[in-house]
This record gives sequence, structure tokens and C-alpha cells, in this order.
Amino acid sequence: MEPKIIEKLFASFTELEGAITKARHTFKTRESVPEGVVRRLESYDTILAKQRTLAVALCEAIASKDWDEVTRHVTLINSLSAMIRDDAKAILTAISTNEDGLTDEETSNFC
Repeated sequence: MEPKIIEKLFASFTELEGAITKARHTFKTRESVPEGVVRRLESYDTILAKQRTLAVALCEAIASKDWDEVTRHVTLINSLSAMIRDDAKAILTAISTNEDGLTDEETSNFC
């Protein structure tokens, strides 16, 4: 793999971290944000940290030319990104369909 791809991967983590921070800030300006949404945003921090750890392991696997591990790490990183993306979409859908505010029931469907 080219070093540029790895650089882009780490840059995407930084972008995701910024998006999480912006979301957190946006929710602080809303009157009532259910605890479930706050917990979900906090879980994104944990997932992002795991992705960074996996990316370091990915670099090590690339260096040792362990292509099975490279594939495994790429799959895990992509799956974690998809999990955040899908959950964030669910939050946004709940917000857009319920302008009066979210309920804990609407925001608690996280893995």
C-alpha cells in the first residue's frame, strides 16, 4: 500500500474526530438532548480510538507483508466506520422527523 493511502486514513480519523466534536457542540446548543444521544456520541470516541489502534497495527502488517492481517485490519476499520455512519444517520433521521426533540426511546438503538 502506498504511504498516501495510510496518510489519508489517519486524516480521515482526524476529520471524523472534528465531526464528532461539532456534533457534540451542536447538541449542547439544543434545549433537550436525550442522554441516549450523548452516550452514542461518547461511544464514537471509543470507536475512533479503536480505529486508530487498528490503523497502527495495519501499518505493522503492511511492513511485514502479512496480507491476511492487512485485509483483516482494513475490514475491521471499514466496519467500525460504517457503524458510526449508520448510527449518525439514524440520529439525524430522528432529529429531522421529530422537530420537538428526541426521546430516549428513539435514540437508544445503538449496538
